[in-house]
Amino acid sequence: MNKKILEQIRQISTELRLPSLRKDIETVIADGLKQNDSYEQVILSLLTKEMEQRGINRDKVRLRRACFPQLKYLQDLLRAELPEDGRNKLSELESLEFIKEGQNIILGGSPGTGKSHIAIGLGIKACKQGYNVMFTQVSKLLTQIRECHSTRTLRMLESKFEKYDLVICDELGYISFDKQGAEMLFNHLSLRSGIKSTIITSNQSFDKWQDIFGKDTVLTAALLDRLTHKAYLVNMNGKSYRMKETKKMSEPKSMLR
Repeated sequence: MNKKILEQIRQISTELRLPSLRKDIETVIADGLKQNDSYEQVILSLLTKEMEQRGINRDKVRLRRACFPQLKYLQDLLRAELPEDGRNKLSELESLEFIKEGQNIILGGSPGTGKSHIAIGLGIKACKQGYNVMFTQVSKLLTQIRECHSTRTLRMLESKFEKYDLVICDELGYISFDKQGAEMLFNHLSLRSGIKSTIITSNQSFDKWQDIFGKDTVLTAALLDRLTHKAYLVNMNGKSYRMKETKKMSEPKSMLR
């Protein structure tokens, strides 16, 4: 290989922002010579590697911007341990057709049954398929809304919120809201209604949602109507994953013989 020409190619690839080509050029050319590849095949191999690396980099950026608290993958779920309704509907949900249709998912049920794991797993898969995803806890979202309202930047936040292909709002029901907070959250979530997909996880049944929203029955009914229209309602009541794991850890281990 001509070292001078290789150095020129590296300089040009730097200018053109082709880092993978710059890194792999010697290896690809050497492999091509061994296999007696044509010049066209060598060029195609270099460009393919560049394209693949860019895809990996885009996935990493989308995952970072989604702000997942942990990376919980669908393949790590113990599906046999999921509540029956979650287990039955997961195979349909993981096709991600609900995002194309702008449908919502509400995962409601007992704590520790896999609601957040399913939501994050679907979000990660969506990122890898090119969708822009946002993860947030409901309490943090409301704090952000209040802060933007006080600094008069709420419209900027709303515009960004509307554009996500998928928003995951985790832990609805762990804290209740005052009237102003309930109205703010209602208005914010309504921005996506019937247009873009939202996943909500909650440990409260629908008949208790009015307690979350300051006992405002009218507002609660309106929010439920918008969120549940053509949505997937997944009953996640069952025994806690975490309790099962704790029980296994506390069981005495059998003596080695």
